[in-house]
Amino acid sequence: MDPIRQKIESLRQELHEHNYNYYVLSRPVISDREYDMLMKQLTELEAQHPQWSDPNSPTMRVGSDINKNFIQVKHRYPMLSLQNTYSEGEVADFYNRVKRTLNEEFEIVCELKYDGTSISLHYEQGRLIRAVTRGDGKKGDDVTANVRTIRNVPLILKGDNLPPYVEMRGEILMPWSSFDALNREREEQEEPLFANPRNAASGTLKMQDPRIVASRKLESYMYTMLGESLPTDSHYDNMTLSRTWGLNVSPSMTKCRNLEEIFAFLKQWDVERKTLPVTTDGVVLKVDSLNQQRNLGNTSKFPRWSIAFKFNAEQALTRLESVSWQVGRTGAVTPVANLEPVLLSGTTVKRASLYNEDAINALDLHIGDMVYVEKGGEIIPKITGVDREARFMIGDKVTFARYCPDCRTPLVRNEDEAVHYCPNSGGCPPQIKGRIEHFVTRKAMNIIIGPETISLLYDKGLVYDAADLYDLRFEDLVTLERWAETSARNLLASIEQSKSVPYERVLYALGIRFVGETVAQKLAQAFPDIDALAAATPEQLMTVEEIGERIAQSVTEFFSNPKFTAFVARLRSNGLQFSLNEELLAAKTDKLKGLTIVISGTFNLHSRDEYKAMILQNGGKNSGSVSKNTDYILAGDNMGPAKLEKAEKLGVKIIDEQAFLEMIR
Repeated sequence: MDPIRQKIESLRQELHEHNYNYYVLSRPVISDREYDMLMKQLTELEAQHPQWSDPNSPTMRVGSDINKNFIQVKHRYPMLSLQNTYSEGEVADFYNRVKRTLNEEFEIVCELKYDGTSISLHYEQGRLIRAVTRGDGKKGDDVTANVRTIRNVPLILKGDNLPPYVEMRGEILMPWSSFDALNREREEQEEPLFANPRNAASGTLKMQDPRIVASRKLESYMYTMLGESLPTDSHYDNMTLSRTWGLNVSPSMTKCRNLEEIFAFLKQWDVERKTLPVTTDGVVLKVDSLNQQRNLGNTSKFPRWSIAFKFNAEQALTRLESVSWQVGRTGAVTPVANLEPVLLSGTTVKRASLYNEDAINALDLHIGDMVYVEKGGEIIPKITGVDREARFMIGDKVTFARYCPDCRTPLVRNEDEAVHYCPNSGGCPPQIKGRIEHFVTRKAMNIIIGPETISLLYDKGLVYDAADLYDLRFEDLVTLERWAETSARNLLASIEQSKSVPYERVLYALGIRFVGETVAQKLAQAFPDIDALAAATPEQLMTVEEIGERIAQSVTEFFSNPKFTAFVARLRSNGLQFSLNEELLAAKTDKLKGLTIVISGTFNLHSRDEYKAMILQNGGKNSGSVSKNTDYILAGDNMGPAKLEKAEKLGVKIIDEQAFLEMIR
């Protein structure tokens, strides 16, 4: 073998082994830095020698930016649902039915029911060739590119004597830590929060950009092995063996010989699941023998050899100690319950969201109440009820604040909203600091400064808004407590670098309500400089894709406020970018002006995102669905049949990549 190819294969094997040690065994044997150096070496060698590329290389886990529509794949074995039960009596009924039907000795395997999105992994000769979602049970979406980014999904199975073909089924989950971090990020960008980790995992797995999937740190838990030539007749033994192949199988899986052992397992994990890093909502019971499973068979919907016992909604009961009020950068005031610490979903909970005045009134809360807490989709948990029978010498009834807790300005509430606001946007410290914190974030101006430093600079009278950052001087900083010359120079250098941040990110940094990262990009494309955007009417703004009345109204209100226009003027005078760069402007045309184009299928010359950018760059409008207003469909391979049928019915013209590129040439 060529020595360079031999080196590439050796590095791949070594990195696969380290991934197994880290993500499955949780016993890394090298440092992160050493791992990164090996990965860098392999990445460089593969880039220099593309003839030896391998889709199962460890480097493929970072994902590609080429977007693909998901292709539907028929399941070799149907993915049936499980019959749910909620009582030990129904579990006993299931056990006794199996006993009567088999009329022979049998064992039940109990395993945790992870609350994620189902996946089927196909391996041939030990190599991952396909990953398919459950879909409708008969066919699902091919999400192989996304699943390759999940660190504890082995791309190549370990060991000898592997079956020539094996299908592993399991769940893809988002750990609580990743879920909370994702929702924090979405909250900062004023995007809707995910309701729970299961929805977040499912939505992530269906994303078109594997790089984003990789960044969200999903995990896999396998629970079933399928194939024509499986190692043993025991489900338990097969799953235990698959763990040695590198697959992540729950260590809690247990064989039970009678109902007493089953009930003990249910009782144990109804308590211990609360300490797990991922969500579980029950226990799955399976007849262990595969031959006995075949004898029991299936109904039209469910297997007769398995059942799912569902836990009650995960709650904790704790005491409400006090209520505090948080003011966000937009002035929204959020009530937060301060609780006696309690363990819930693997974390110690000390606070819970109370949302708004209506929610507080509905709960009839009093200080000292024993309250039920659930970890739902919010960044902090929520209170779902009060144990009124436990009331004894309770304190005052909780009522919503009438004044801002920081600046004492009377709060206001719009008729069509449930949220109270502090209207003192120019003089309320939390709002001012919050806007500066948003301004400096990585996806905005990327200035290396933390909330504590911002608070210190504000308290010392050095900054009152983000524009003041550009007036900071070296001598201002070095006199601050615990500040050295190096820290001062680093901050000033970071501020200076931010002046080269492109227009669309500056627009996002301004903190206009409802203008997140994506909306800012669309506005920048439609209005290539800040003057054009400031002069736009709500009607003109709403012609931009995804800009509705609420966003349009927020943008016009921002630019009609003298305080904010003066703020923009100060930033402009400091050299920030308030127009698209000359290269993008030079490439901007009206060749597609007035045209609405739908993109469908997979492409060879450019990615879907690149084609969307080209449409905007040339004055056109992207649309996700075919309607009578659609002018063209830019179609690649595997165009969606529903879109094709509708296009033919409406007489919409279908063009390919070459024709589209000719239109904008």
